Order: sequence, then structure tokens, then C-alpha cells
Amino acid sequence: MKREDKHQIVDDLHVAMTDSSAGVVTHYRGLSVSDMGDLRRQLKQVDVSLQVVKNTLARRAAEGTGFEAAEALFTGPIAIAYGSDPVGMAKAIADFAKVHENFEIKGGVLDGKAINVDQIKALASLPTREVLLAKMLGSMQSPITGFVRTLSEVPASFVRVLAAVRDQKEAA
Repeated sequence: MKREDKHQIVDDLHVAMTDSSAGVVTHYRGLSVSDMGDLRRQLKQVDVSLQVVKNTLARRAAEGTGFEAAEALFTGPIAIAYGSDPVGMAKAIADFAKVHENFEIKGGVLDGKAINVDQIKALASLPTREVLLAKMLGSMQSPITGFVRTLSEVPASFVRVLAAVRDQKEAA
């Protein structure tokens, strides 16, 4: 590989790592090209990229980014997944690892901090972003709904008391 090509790979990966808030480092030894293509397609659905890169180039690209925390993981044949949706990335990679026993998750990075395999699996078990937003919105609306219900109960109870008084006078 020419020196210019290596510089281009490092520059492109450095920009991608700078723009990404999360990443996962994996070993891909023993996977076929079609398996890697399947993984790339699954990651593409959640807007995550996967790149197979040499360790020395990965170390150079990680300098000055949040991925510096994962430099200890850059050994052996690695593929780096990076993107801005850590839950979607973790789900896609964990699901792929369940099906392919040769595929090994080594660790990752989340907002500049190193995370281990167990933390990646914990991220994968979280609900999707949309579900979390819906739950949060429901929690935010609950107090408002209760307050409105309390406010509307005062006139409603007054009307019920008036109706009871009217019914009592009519009966008498």
C-alpha cells in the first residue's frame, strides 16, 4: 500500500472518529466476505459504518479523538464500527455476534470513555431511541394531565352538588 493511500485512510478514519460519539472494536477472523457484507448492511440500517483497518493506522487515526480510550483494543485483525447511535450499533453487533461465533466483540468507546463487552451488551438490551422518547414524553405529560384533571374536577363536583340539591328539592 502506498504511503499516500495510508495517509488518506488515516485522515478519513480520523474525521469519522471525530464525528462519532460511539464505536465498537471487533475481531472478525473466520468470517466470510458475505458475512461481513451482512454485518455492514445491518449496521447501515442504523446509520453506523464499519471499517477493517490495520492497527497502526487505527492508532494514528484515533489520536486526538475519543477513540484514544480504545487504543489498547487495536491488536489482531480488527474491524471498527463507529456512529452516533450507540444503542442501535450495540444491538446490531450483539445480534450478529449471537449468530456468528467467530465474531468477537473486544470493547468500545462511548463519549470518549472505554467500555467493555458487558457494557456493550447492556446497551444492546436498552429499548430503541423512539421507545425511550415515547416513555419520556408520557412521563412528562403525566403530571400535566393530573393537574388538568384536578382543575376540571372542581367545577364538575360543584355541578354534581347542584344537581343533587335540585334532585333533593324536586323530591321534597
